[in-house]
Amino acid sequence: MLEALAHQQLKALLRQEGAAEWPHHLSLSRLVARSLRRSDHTLIRLTPGTGPDWWISLLVPLALSDAPLALVLSQDLRQRLLQMELPRLRAVNLALPLWEGSGPCPPHRIWLLDHAELMEAWRNGQLGEHQLVIPEAETLEPKLRRSLAVRITADDWNRLLRSQPAAETSLMALHDRLSRRVLEPPRQPSGLVAIAPEEEAPLRQLLALLGPLPPPWDQWLEQGGDGWSSWAEVDMRLLQWTLHRQPLEPLHALAGLLRGRGAVLLGQLASPIAVRRSTQAHGAAPEAVLGLTPEVVVDLGDPPLADPLPLFAPLRQPLPNSPVFAQHLLEQSRRLVLGQARLSVILCDDEGLRLSLASAMAAEFGRRVEHESTTPDANGILCARWSWWLEQQERLPLPGQILAATLPIASLEDPLTAARVTALRQQGLDWFRELLLPEAVNRLQRSVAGLRRGGGRLAVLDGRLRSRSWGATVLRALEPWASLSRLLPN
Repeated sequence: MLEALAHQQLKALLRQEGAAEWPHHLSLSRLVARSLRRSDHTLIRLTPGTGPDWWISLLVPLALSDAPLALVLSQDLRQRLLQMELPRLRAVNLALPLWEGSGPCPPHRIWLLDHAELMEAWRNGQLGEHQLVIPEAETLEPKLRRSLAVRITADDWNRLLRSQPAAETSLMALHDRLSRRVLEPPRQPSGLVAIAPEEEAPLRQLLALLGPLPPPWDQWLEQGGDGWSSWAEVDMRLLQWTLHRQPLEPLHALAGLLRGRGAVLLGQLASPIAVRRSTQAHGAAPEAVLGLTPEVVVDLGDPPLADPLPLFAPLRQPLPNSPVFAQHLLEQSRRLVLGQARLSVILCDDEGLRLSLASAMAAEFGRRVEHESTTPDANGILCARWSWWLEQQERLPLPGQILAATLPIASLEDPLTAARVTALRQQGLDWFRELLLPEAVNRLQRSVAGLRRGGGRLAVLDGRLRSRSWGATVLRALEPWASLSRLLPN
């Protein structure tokens, strides 16, 4: 059977390369091989922060399988596959025949796709019987959402007017009505303005009566219904706005993508303990977090860590909406940075708060302070958004400390988040514990994983961690940790 063959080949490869640090190589290989043989849906959850050692355990059964496969990778993982993992397979005479680019994919090749190419292949009916293998399942939803997104710019409006001269007057009137709605005060600092379905309904009704529409208007018209969210991104310097539309749950919008098709998903998903305690109380299955209910769900956790994570999180700290919070952040950040010889990373999603803190820190620490730079000094002070850090941390040196100015909880000022929350509220669900908290826990776990490897410390300066009941869930997700009762220079 494929499982036994993959087990033997991987065992020989690991023996040839020497000791392997990750303890689950053989288990992962057998799970993947079993799923490929059965063509079922398998979800394998890795501990957030797990290093890339597991890669070879995924690739060995893929190289041995005769099933038509599509491997969906981000650009970073694709580079790792081509530059590092393929030579390892060749060293033990294992071939991994790859087909890159648009399809259709010839037989006996593994189709290498990114998420946008996956959507294109599915829409064009080119996937056929290909089973899907999707690492980085923790980023699957946002990447599929971006792949399905429709973006309407000022140039797209002009193309629409040129293609429909008979309806120019009506289209201009609808554009002006939306412009007044989008540009009227008060405006969010982010420049994002939610657009309700009833506000875009007249435009949708008119376009449905017109002839062939230029792209992306044809796609915008197709993607209607309650499962989508629309908003405008305003550029006040040019008094222009861009219309965005994205699905709330991309896997629901892609009904049929996984139907009758095997899929193996691997990801550094939120702590099973945290997710179960926040969802099972409401009767929801934790594995439905990705919009599907797989037949097999397995957790491959790391062995218990001997050294707990040093955590500075005083009991009494102001809340982010407190008028003294900004000053609190500045004072605590200054104290934490003093005497720190390694990189300090300050994470905050509130743009105004983050930029003002970076400016105040730069006034005292000078050029050590940088904003979202991939080339910080060895003892630099890097201010960034949580999402930026998650994308870039592998390219940066391990930090000596991370300062969580605010916890990575999505803001309801973001139109997409607000729409997802509204959908859960209409179902009578606890939208905070079903959506915002599990996502925040997962971001936090993945963001601080490097601290454990590098012997750094974590400081949480958000008072909600200690004052809210859900703070205990966040603390459990960080275990093991050791409380720092006072600040001492490293």
